[in-house]
Amino acid sequence: MADPKAKVVILGAGHAGGSVAGFLRQVGHEGPIVLIGEEPIPPYQRPPLSKAWLKGEADADSLALRGADWYDDNGCELKLNVRAVSLDRAAKTVALSTGETVSYDILIIATGARARRLTIPGADLDGILELRTAADAEQLKRALGPGKTLAIIGGGYIGLEAAASARALGASAVILEREQRILARVACQALSDFFTAYHQARGVSFRLGVEITAFEGEAGKVTGVRLADGGLIACDAALVGVGAIPNDDLARAAGLECANGIVVDLQARTADPSIYAIGDVTHRPLPLYGVTHRLESVPNALEQAKVAAGEIFGKPPLTPEVPWFWSDQYDLKLQIAGLPFDADTILVRGDPAAAKFAVFHLKGDLVQAVEAVNSPPEFMMGRSLIGSRKPVSREKLADSSISMKEVAA
Repeated sequence: MADPKAKVVILGAGHAGGSVAGFLRQVGHEGPIVLIGEEPIPPYQRPPLSKAWLKGEADADSLALRGADWYDDNGCELKLNVRAVSLDRAAKTVALSTGETVSYDILIIATGARARRLTIPGADLDGILELRTAADAEQLKRALGPGKTLAIIGGGYIGLEAAASARALGASAVILEREQRILARVACQALSDFFTAYHQARGVSFRLGVEITAFEGEAGKVTGVRLADGGLIACDAALVGVGAIPNDDLARAAGLECANGIVVDLQARTADPSIYAIGDVTHRPLPLYGVTHRLESVPNALEQAKVAAGEIFGKPPLTPEVPWFWSDQYDLKLQIAGLPFDADTILVRGDPAAAKFAVFHLKGDLVQAVEAVNSPPEFMMGRSLIGSRKPVSREKLADSSISMKEVAA
């Protein structure tokens, strides 16, 4: 068993960092815990930022991972509004932006990812926003409302969720996507077509296959997005959602292996036996598919937080989970299990016109991934089938009159 009195320092007070502090105490770790975060508020849930927060249905208190007293009560020192600037692996110390140096026995890097920014003329204008933090969400909320127009650069899940929230607040929304369809990098054509039509029916506009060349503004504030074809999309604010970059700079500078994130094993260990990494910043194995990959999801952050806490305390390794994700838009709940690596067939079960269906990605007779819209049984049983690697009958799977339990039997 690892030293139960070891001092654990966690870099990053997001969902992963905040969770691993809690899991360490749950498994019985007795040593000091220091949690270091760049934001001024304790760890909180991030998925509601693009939904409940924008609509005024959530705030920092309601989204907090734990009550304010938990940290003092559980011997977890919170250092907020500060960031780590360097890591000395030989001395086992971290230098902070305040000038302070913190020593560790075990270090957990949970620094997450940052929004990818556009390097085009006008990118520094006021009103050009991103959505990674509560402060970002609050700034975006103030920009929305009746009579306002939000230009969204990037047709991914964050952009679609923000568009739905903008419409709920009476603002217009236009999505600008360089690919020929939305969700091109993360979902199949059938799902892209469905969400495009659903958003259009609720007043969202789309410009697909477009290149953005500049932001234009007046008096230092954005007023429009200029396209390569010369067109101008007028707006009161612009949300840039074109992907995220892992915050692995500290690890790289310290000589840890990185490849689109910090390289870790299934127990969240780096090559340095005193350093773990968890959450969006990691590049991890996916044993179900025989590949390594970087996942951006709360379930992945929680899984790695549990794994790291257990490993540090000396508990037996956990069975790797099937990756899963979700997105809420309007009255739709999209649940995704697995990743469509090496899939050779796409099968749609249910009725997209009724907004209740699932898209299965198959490799032979094995389910690799499922994208389920308002279809919890398909998601749950699909996730189970992915994990068990149990073959299925395509004919039964395509027939929605046959229950998913029977399909999986």
